[in-house]
Amino acid sequence: MSEEQTVSLVDVLEEDEELEEEASAVLAGSDSDHCSYPQGYVKRQALYACNTCTPKGGEAAGVCLACSYKCHEGHDLFELYTKRNFRCDCGNRKFTELQCKLYPEKEDVNTLNKYSQNFFGVYCTCGRPYPDPEDQVEDEMIQCVVCEDWLHGRHLGCLVPDCVELQEMICESCMNKNPFLWTYAAHLAVPGAAAQVKEETVTEEANTNLPKKEEKGDDVIQPSCKRSREEVGPSCRLNEFHAVGQKRVRSGAVFWPSAWRSKLCSCNACKESLSEAGLSFLLDESDTVLAYENKGKNNEQRQQRHDPLMSALDNLNRVQQLEIIHGYNDMKTELKDFLQRFAAEGKVVTPDDIRQFFEQQQSRKRQRVDAGRFYCT
Repeated sequence: MSEEQTVSLVDVLEEDEELEEEASAVLAGSDSDHCSYPQGYVKRQALYACNTCTPKGGEAAGVCLACSYKCHEGHDLFELYTKRNFRCDCGNRKFTELQCKLYPEKEDVNTLNKYSQNFFGVYCTCGRPYPDPEDQVEDEMIQCVVCEDWLHGRHLGCLVPDCVELQEMICESCMNKNPFLWTYAAHLAVPGAAAQVKEETVTEEANTNLPKKEEKGDDVIQPSCKRSREEVGPSCRLNEFHAVGQKRVRSGAVFWPSAWRSKLCSCNACKESLSEAGLSFLLDESDTVLAYENKGKNNEQRQQRHDPLMSALDNLNRVQQLEIIHGYNDMKTELKDFLQRFAAEGKVVTPDDIRQFFEQQQSRKRQRVDAGRFYCT
């Protein structure tokens, strides 16, 4: 006979606090009161797709956090987490029967927005919804840095390394669309089950555009000719990696450690190539979801420091502050003792019990006030 699993009140509070932190990380980086459209193509923001207004078969569209609250309340929304370089579509031509309540003066279409299957509520290479009512396998979903689609861990073609929350992932499809990333992967990526690194001798023919190396120290390739540094120009880290000849099997998604972007080459040629491929954001470490989440957490902490209740408390004198603090601590202690009695007896706390507790609090407060009046002179 298996024991029934129980959850304590502390467990519930800790889980609730964790969910609040996650929500703050994602939502606090976006404005919940004003449409983001006037800001243009926002570097990164929380986005939603409305299945009620733009169902599958229509044009894909995304709305900002504020519009999801004010313009699409009660609608069937797909939470898209965050997307980069996106401008709010709410109320534009794609919404035939809805006008944006927060910023109605929008152009017909945002031509630079990029859309994916996510905007219709499907994800991964399997094209399934999340959560999937037909999928009984517990599996985390991980977002690709490049295409920003979400993929099941079991569909990545590799084992998911530990501490994945501190890393970034690029799916196999995006790696193959940008083959130069495999060169970086052989040197910078997190080793995985799909990573079989080997040393190969690079032929002269394969390196006609790369500087020859006479000696190698600290992964710096020295040119064989005697030209000055000015004539040679700045070195290209990608070419240096390529010249080493270290290869990685081109299979499966690739995970990258924190700060890996800082190790990418930023020479003019590489910058131009990244721009042409639409990957300039890879050189921007503030583009990462982690940087966005940290910004959201910091915003939330600043708002808490400016809480109206705390501001009101600051305006009271020390005696009044101490009275309020002591009153709060007394109520917290009494509430804890009250709930512990139910826990000890194995009883469920009902709304009537909570109501009775606060009625007793009010009764005690009135008694203290009356007693104070009695003894006043």
